[in-house]
Amino acid sequence: MAVSNRKFASNLRATLLTGVASLGIIASAYQLAHAQTADYAPEANIPEDAKLLLTSKELIYDRDNEKIVAVGGVQINYGGYKLVAKRVEYDQKTGRMMALGEIELIEPSGNRLYADKMDVTDDFANGFINSLRIETTDNTRLVALKGRRVNADEMILEKGVYTACEPCKQHPEKPPLWQVKAERVIQNGTTHTVRLEKARFELFGKPIAYIPVLEVPDPTVKRKSGFLFPKMSSSQNLGFGLTIPYYQTITPHMDATLAITGYTSQGALINAEFRQQFKQGLHTLQIAGIDQMNPNKFTSNTSDADNTQRYGVSSKAEFKINPRWTFGWDALLQSDNNFARTYSLFNSDDPIHTNQIYLSGLGRRNSFDMRSFYFDVQDATLSSADEHKQAIVHPVTDYNYIHPQSVLGGQLSATMNFTSLTRTTTDAYDVVNNRHVTERFRGLAGSSNRFTTEMEWKRTFIVPGGLVLTPLLAARGDGFHLDTNSPSSVYTGDYYTGTDTTRYMMTAGIEARYPILMTSANSSHIFEPVLQVYARPDEQLAGGLPNEDAQSLVFDASTLFDRDKFSGFDRVEGGTRANLGVRYTGTFDNGYTVRGVFGQSYQLAGENSFASPDLVNVGINSGLETTRSDYVGAAGVEIPNGLSLSLGGRVDQKSMKVQRADSTVGYNSSWLQSEVTYSQIAAQPDYGFPTTSNEIQTTGAVKLKQNFALYGSMTWDIDDNVISRRGVGFAYDDTCTVFSIAFTQERDIYDTSANDWQIGARLSFRTLGDINVGETTLPTFN
Repeated sequence: MAVSNRKFASNLRATLLTGVASLGIIASAYQLAHAQTADYAPEANIPEDAKLLLTSKELIYDRDNEKIVAVGGVQINYGGYKLVAKRVEYDQKTGRMMALGEIELIEPSGNRLYADKMDVTDDFANGFINSLRIETTDNTRLVALKGRRVNADEMILEKGVYTACEPCKQHPEKPPLWQVKAERVIQNGTTHTVRLEKARFELFGKPIAYIPVLEVPDPTVKRKSGFLFPKMSSSQNLGFGLTIPYYQTITPHMDATLAITGYTSQGALINAEFRQQFKQGLHTLQIAGIDQMNPNKFTSNTSDADNTQRYGVSSKAEFKINPRWTFGWDALLQSDNNFARTYSLFNSDDPIHTNQIYLSGLGRRNSFDMRSFYFDVQDATLSSADEHKQAIVHPVTDYNYIHPQSVLGGQLSATMNFTSLTRTTTDAYDVVNNRHVTERFRGLAGSSNRFTTEMEWKRTFIVPGGLVLTPLLAARGDGFHLDTNSPSSVYTGDYYTGTDTTRYMMTAGIEARYPILMTSANSSHIFEPVLQVYARPDEQLAGGLPNEDAQSLVFDASTLFDRDKFSGFDRVEGGTRANLGVRYTGTFDNGYTVRGVFGQSYQLAGENSFASPDLVNVGINSGLETTRSDYVGAAGVEIPNGLSLSLGGRVDQKSMKVQRADSTVGYNSSWLQSEVTYSQIAAQPDYGFPTTSNEIQTTGAVKLKQNFALYGSMTWDIDDNVISRRGVGFAYDDTCTVFSIAFTQERDIYDTSANDWQIGARLSFRTLGDINVGETTLPTFN
């Protein structure tokens, strides 16, 4: 039967909220690891107009004893809360409400509370719960022998047990992997704290830690000052390190973490991090410093060994001005050029830290990006010579636009780039080829400014028979303002010595594709021959202008059909060129997939830009400097059993010798993940790489048993017969506990790394927190 009595509904509300309040003791473990978000979460609220639905086999009104009793399969649905019990009684004289027998309460959030008996007053001030069990939506569990509520603001649980581990399906009677037991748990609604008395942590059913008294925030508290879990590390030159972090709330939108790390070899490192949340974004300021006890532990004549007092400051911010515009910066200032990398600070472990400030916007058909850069070369050399050779970019600005309406039936787009930079020291290096020494210049001292604008129009036609034609027109102009030093007299190119100059490029091109579909009983195949022809004048001032952003040129299958194969704006491809190739895709009913592309490029007329020397000889030995280019191709095979193969490379068009090759074999299954990559780059003596490079990289992870895995990686320099990097680790990972340990060793051929090897370990108890020693990398199984 169903009842919608408002007085009865208000009295039953206490029953529903009792279960909700009892969830507070979960904070006894949860808040150890999570105490850093907002100040206070709002309490559960039931709307005033909420209606109560009660169903039961029998509903009794005892007027003599002034009791209302629901018996048999009682179900109550009220304000999103659902209660199931065998019997619910309300005593109007005493104002008490009692639920009996197989009680289950479900919160709107999905948390579930189970009990045998629930006895509370209708004002929710006092009450008792027997045989309490709570299961949350994140699979944490709490069990208590009994609980009682006192004076409306305290919940006291007797003999509570908490864990985030699921019970064993085969042997549910066994204790979980870990659990926390406490003789008494007291939640204080006034102070928003949970107090654990006589608590002990058990692992595999055995107590390993005892805490007489522990007081932590309850679930309503999202930010509270206090000590966080300690962290540990171990390295060759720093020794064993123990980090003690302390979290401090400052304002509702600002907090800080102060951490002191003691290293057995180098002393105490102090690290402070301040965070401020704004309406549009977040700013993080981090300061760190150390007075090294034993700098002689490092390699002599390095910045690590020659600096006793070391410090650094990092500032990072990102602000969302509106949904389309973003502004931010990343700045690092340090006392020497290797402090942050040696002590793994400021998330700056890379050999080069890029300081930048940026403004970017993204629209439906346009984009804008403006950035300024300062490159901080993090190595252990005392002179910092490499950093002084780096350019200071003041800024570089990119804008791309696609016209929303068609123009002459085609698409019109525009690209603009502005680059302004200075360099204090000329970055020059020698290239030795057949005992002949030539000099190359990555950058010249002085300032360089360039503004580039390019317009492109293209339209696609499908002619009868399936031939796809795409004509293209493009126009580009460049303006330069230069104030740089001239290269030395050994430079053989015709370098422009003036201050201001311009350059243009006009392109008329067409692309023809003819897709051919072939099908059989068990497979389908698509062959697509592609021909591109671009007619252009010769590149102006080739080799006579600075080349800052087009120094890297890799000719392979991915760049075969590019209209301009230079990587940046400082060089522009000129002359009439044709690109010819074929693409193939095959799919088979047995699950095999084969893909491939193969082709060649031809200089038909005019001066070959890739044969024109510049300050770094970027086109030489690229495979494009001859009239007929080298052959390039790539192919890949995917096999249903998890095996995959890929091969790509470049072959000399005359000798058929391999100039560049990358091949990968991978396997992915439920118990094994592995990948082996072999890379070969032939010598490019005129470009500055006099020897052939051969390298093998391997990674793998083996699932030994359920939740157990062994993983490792290795990089082998075949030419020098040196294993430049290797690592091995072991991991255990289930729903509630993660344990891993790893060993890594890295060899730097320049001897600039402060740490040659590291041992890392991690022990994580879900909802409690992590114990870290160094860094580990965990495998991922699909």
